[in-house]
Formats: sequence, C-alpha cells, structure tokens
Amino acid sequence: MKPAGERLQVLVRVPMVAVTEVDYPFREGGFVDLARVDPALRGAAALWLTDNIRLYEDGTLLAGPRVVEARISLPSDRSFATYDAALAHVTGPRLPASLDLQWNQGLLDVLIEYPIRSDRSRFSIDPRLERLALRVAVSLVFMPPGSPSRAFELHGNPGLVHLDPSWHQAALRFVRDGFVHILDGTDHLLFILCLVIPFRRFRALVWIVTAFTAAHSITLIASALGWGPSGLWFPPLVETLIAASIVYMALENIVGAKAGWRWMLAFAFGLVHGFGFSFALRETLQFAGSHLLTSLLAFNVGVELGQLAVLVILVPSLEMVFRYVVAERIGTIILSALVLHTAWHWMIERGEKLAQFPWPVFDAAAIASLMRWAMALTVLAAIAWLARGAFLRLQRGKPGATRTPP
Repeated sequence: MKPAGERLQVLVRVPMVAVTEVDYPFREGGFVDLARVDPALRGAAALWLTDNIRLYEDGTLLAGPRVVEARISLPSDRSFATYDAALAHVTGPRLPASLDLQWNQGLLDVLIEYPIRSDRSRFSIDPRLERLALRVAVSLVFMPPGSPSRAFELHGNPGLVHLDPSWHQAALRFVRDGFVHILDGTDHLLFILCLVIPFRRFRALVWIVTAFTAAHSITLIASALGWGPSGLWFPPLVETLIAASIVYMALENIVGAKAGWRWMLAFAFGLVHGFGFSFALRETLQFAGSHLLTSLLAFNVGVELGQLAVLVILVPSLEMVFRYVVAERIGTIILSALVLHTAWHWMIERGEKLAQFPWPVFDAAAIASLMRWAMALTVLAAIAWLARGAFLRLQRGKPGATRTPP
C-alpha cells in the first residue's frame, strides 16, 4: 500500500487456487485462455478483493476502489519483492497467450486505486480475507510518504489494523491485548491462584502481587526491547521454568506458606513470567507504530487489569469455599494438589521439548550479560526490600496501628 497525492495504490498478489467461484475461459487441454481471461480476472479481483478489503482514511471508509490492472503471473515470478518491481510487473507486458498454464497454478496480481484526500492522512485496514482459505496469512507493507516502510504479518481475521496509529490507538489496543492474554494464559492463572490460596487479605496480598507485577514488568519490557537471550532454546526454557514455578508454589502451599517469604518468591518467579508475556507480545508489537514504549506500558496495564479482574473473582470465591464447603487447611491442600498435578505434567512435557535444543555456549559475552542481569536484579531486589521496610514502618507509625511486641 502506497499513498501518493490524492490516490492510494494497493498492489495485491494472491494464489489463484484461493480465488474460486470465477468462470475462467479455457482452451483445449484445460489451459487458461490467456487471450480472453482479463474480464474474468477483474471479476475475481472485485469479488474477492475490493468487496472484502476495507480501507479507512482518518476513520472514514474509502469508497470507489478501481481495479486498474489484473493479470496472471507464474509461480516463479519474484517481482513482489519490492513495490517498484511489482508496479512495473503489473503494468507491464502480459504472459504470452500461447503459454500452457493451469488456472490453479498461477498467481493473481492486481493493482487497485482508491481516491483519498491526502497522502498524509492516517490509514487503517480491515482485510477480511479469511474466506480465501482455511488458514490465511497476509504480508502487508505500508509505504507512507516521508517515513520508513512498515511491515505487517496478519493472520486470519485481525480486525481493524491502524497502519500509522496515534499513541492512544496503540495504547488502547495493547491494553486490550494484555487483558485478554492474562485471561487466556492458563499457566499464569494457576500461578496467581497459588499466590492467593493461602493469603486472601489485602495486607498480605499487596506486597506479593506488587512484587510479581514489578518483576514481570521489568523482564517483559527488557525482552521486548531485545535485551533478553535470543537463542531458540530460551522460549522452551522459560515455559519449563513457568511450570516449575507453579509446582514449587503449590508444594509450598501444601507444606505451609509464609507471607514474609512469599513476596520474594513472587518477585523471582515474576521475572520468569515476564519473559513468557514478552513472547506473546512479539507478534503484536508490529501494531505499535512509532509508540513502542507506550505500547509496552499499555500491555503491562492490560495484564494488571486482567490480574485484578481475576483477584476480584478469586478471593471472594475462595472465601466462600473455605467458609461453607471445606475447611481452609484441607481446601488449601486439595486445590494446591490439583494445581501441582497439572503443572507437574506441563513441566515434564516442556522439559522434554527443551532437551531437544543444544545448550548455549557460555562465552565471555554471555557471562558478561548474565553478570549485568544479576547486578541489575540485585539492585532491584534491594530497592524492593527497602521500600517494603519503609512501608511497614509507616504502617506501624499510624495512630491506632497495632505494634508487635519486641
């Protein structure tokens, strides 16, 4: 897609096997009659592309798309590697009419133009191309004037995609993505359950949840900015450690958890879960536009809102269960044992996948990186410890606060 002046040019290439319900002309041998195929190709472009692809300029739907060119290309053609080459190919000479080509072996190349008010407007797209096949991937390159090109990889029905989002559009999208991600992440939900089961009071939970939040925010942002390990072994390692963190927390609930120690565990395990959040974020960062930091913070906000929603439901539900269904200690053991059983199987399965990857080579650069991370995390843990101590001293100093005898 390239806006230029008062028109928006869209060059589209799609496999013809996906463009069905079109009456193509054929000649002897079942080959496409390339001399008479142009009207059918324009009909296919209108049926499958211009009728489905919706483009917006500053939020207003663009009307009046015009199919300028439509033609068949060979599967071996590589002209769509660049915009200029694709434009020259689509507007250049056609395939010779004598070429023997089956209809489902070719590529449909189309040039579509939309009238626009200005090439400096903000554009968005709702591709709606999921009808083309059981699985559809759209590779989109947007070329705004005076700015670098932006590449997108869209899957299925992505909905409305802002190609040059404002900061609030990016923020809203990433808040929603973070909220949905925490609700879809079964392993993260089980970890939160393990955190909450023994401590269902605000004062006990505040430091535990805050430590978990601060820790996963640190590693999420660091990983999204490219500061984390990039080896293929790292994602399965993180997934295995996440399962192991749930196993440990469930075991601790069974033997008896202490609030004073739990916040440090939540901080340590939160660092691991933050890397897990970042893996889910990688594909959606393409929608951040030029607002990377805003999008990262917004995703974190969405995650926290999701966690709060879970806590709002989870805490009173556990209170009801422990008050009317089963005694608290027995209920804690039963629920933790069920979580432990699930997480144990996850840990074994993910560990087997991790074992298939070669271990990284710990050279001087890797060791230096580990030392930097260790120093940074030590400083952050010390800050969290001091902040907790200051908060507790402030609470004890309030009028009416109960003091612990020496």
